[in-house]
Amino acid sequence: MYPRIHNVSFDCHDTYALSGFWSAVLGRERHADDLPGDPEAVLVTTHPDAPNVFFQQVAETKAVKNRVHICLEPAGRTRDEEVQRVLDLGATVVSDHRRADGTGWVVLADPEGNEFCVLRSAAERVSTTKESA
Repeated sequence: MYPRIHNVSFDCHDTYALSGFWSAVLGRERHADDLPGDPEAVLVTTHPDAPNVFFQQVAETKAVKNRVHICLEPAGRTRDEEVQRVLDLGATVVSDHRRADGTGWVVLADPEGNEFCVLRSAAERVSTTKESA
């Protein structure tokens, strides 16, 4: 038997604001007890095997590139639509690796600078595979 990931954790200055951003990105609710100014916040999951997303307040600022990051696969929208949606929520583009043939990904940063990627949707990957066959 192997362990399951309980939390994916973000160090941040403002747990409530950053959890609000990720709540909108992931469509998950904050825990009912989380309030502005709290040193911790969590986005809860309803799936028993999915990890919670946990935010903990730290004094130091982010100084270097993340060694671990989240890769998002859009559901019900394209990669480009998802990129625009998270930009509208407050993300910024770090690097754009989209190619003319529709492949590639975009690296973004959340409001506190944590990098994450938006990949192609499953439908886009199938479509590109069929076109190249």
